[in-house]
Formats: sequence, structure tokens, C-alpha cells
Amino acid sequence: MFILKWLNNQLLKMEWLSNLVKYFVEKGFGLDIQDRLGGSIHFFIYDIIKIFILLSVLIFTISYIQSFFPPERTKQILGKYHGIWANLLGALLGTVTPFCSCSSIPLFIGFTGAGLPLGVTFSFLISSPLVDLASFILLASIFNWKIAIAYVLVGIFLAVIGGTIIGNAKLESYVEPFVYGNQMAELDQEELTRKDRIQYSRQQVLDIIKRVWMYILIGVGIGAAIHNWIPQDMISAILGQDKWYSVLVTTIIGVPMYADIFGTLPIAEALVIKGVGLGTVLSFMMAVTALSLPSLIMLKTVVKKKLLTIFFIVVTIGIIIIGYTFNLIGYLLI
Repeated sequence: MFILKWLNNQLLKMEWLSNLVKYFVEKGFGLDIQDRLGGSIHFFIYDIIKIFILLSVLIFTISYIQSFFPPERTKQILGKYHGIWANLLGALLGTVTPFCSCSSIPLFIGFTGAGLPLGVTFSFLISSPLVDLASFILLASIFNWKIAIAYVLVGIFLAVIGGTIIGNAKLESYVEPFVYGNQMAELDQEELTRKDRIQYSRQQVLDIIKRVWMYILIGVGIGAAIHNWIPQDMISAILGQDKWYSVLVTTIIGVPMYADIFGTLPIAEALVIKGVGLGTVLSFMMAVTALSLPSLIMLKTVVKKKLLTIFFIVVTIGIIIIGYTFNLIGYLLI
């Protein structure tokens, strides 16, 4: 047990890095990390380095595994299942794709055009930006394993339920016609060598880091400001656990924003430390990643207004229910 705790603290939470940054801030800048400025600089440098290290390692690993499952092979696997099991598999597939909501849409088009049930493709579309292995590990590194596991479970649950509702509503006619003409290639891909897979994984790391680095910097910056400069009383007055509307507020705030989950994690960390309810924080993270305005605009180009509206309502209601539920039981996980 001691060894597991030590590994968790040193490999995931990177306490060695926190201590190193603390030494750098105190000796290099002559600041006390207990003060606002010193604490902000420590929070910013430590979180930035930790997130980029974990993100690079995890995306490389995920991409290497993913190289064995090209889209046409994935379609063949998904096509063998039906009903809620197909939705569950679609949601689980989303957890191993390190994509944001916007970059998930081309795969959504490919899967739908290849003939997969609409509900299954929406389970994938909901799950893909919401839950993945990288966010799971990062959540564990920032909070704890119980919160990370709970977040993944509710994210998959929301994807399965949302996809099932949309599938049962028989809304195929509300997908733009060109999507069904976008057939996925059925040709067998030549077998990749180990070198090819490593090169592919390395490229995925570079591509994703290029896409998310700005959001991570902004997210960590906001997190540092919340953690060290905004009084707890002010945050509690707006988003405190005793405020019935806190989940609604963070969900509404999250929708216009656009960021990967990696950029929202530092903000979530700072809010929880300030006493904001776990469910309120999770609803903010889910709204930002699953219902961002840019992703809704992109989705509008491939589905008609009725289907887009139903998707938005189903996911929003699901996020709000999850938020209030976790505010009630959150104390069991912290």
C-alpha cells in the first residue's frame, strides 16, 4: 500500500516536481509560495509542466494502441453489435480517441456514412471529447482515483443514454444527405511496422499539443488566479454548494467556451479548492468539452436543426442531473 501511494504521489501528482518548482520560485525569485504572487507562479509552472509531461506520455501510448484500429476496422467491430451494447461500445471507443469535440466530428461523419446506427455514432460523439484515458489519469493526478473513476463512469453513462435516446427517436432523416454519401474506405490497410506506429504516435503527440497548448496555458492561468487572487467568500457567494443554481450557472458559462478537457482541469482544481461543489465543477467541465459553441456550429453543418436541438437538450439535461447528483454525494469522493 505504501509503495502504491508513493508511486501515485511521485508519478501522477509529481510531488518531486512540486518541490523542485517550489525551490526554484523561492530561491530563484525570492518569493514565498504561501504569498499570492509566489503561490500563483508555483501553481502555474508546476501545473503546466505536469500536464504537458502526462499528456505527451499518455497520448503517445493511446495513439500507439489506436494504430491497430483504423476507422474501417473499428466500423467492422461496431457493426457486430446492436442495441444498448452497440451504444456502450461506441461510447467506450470515444474514451480511447484523444480528440476534442470539433475533431471528433469528421469521424462521426465517417461512421455515419459507413452505415453505423445514428445512436451509436452519437454515443461516440458525446464520449470522445468528454472522456479519455489522458483525462482520466490527469483527473487522478489532480484530485484522486475515486473522482477520476466516477467522472469516467458518468461520462460513459451520459454517452450511452444520450445515444440511445437519439437512436430510438429515429432521426436519420435529419442528417444532411451528403453525410450518407461519405463512405468509409473498405480496403485493407497495409500492415504498419513498429517504426511506423512509433512515428504515427509521435506525430499525434505533436499535433494534439499544437492544438491544445494555448487552452492549457489559459486554463492554468485562470486556475492560478482563482486559487490565489479571488477570495473564497466571493466564489462561494456565486457557486457555493448551498446555491441551488450553481450547476445551472456553470453549465451556461461552459457552453460558449471552447477548450479541451486538459484546459478545464486546472480551473476545476482551483474551484474545488475554493469550496465549489464537485458536481458544479464537473458540470462546467462537461459543458465546455461536450457542448462548446464551435463544436455545435460544426455539427450544424452535418445535421439539421431538429437533431441538433435534441442533441443539445439531451446532453444539457444529462450534465445538469450529473452536476446535482455529484453535489449531493461528492463528499464521499473527496
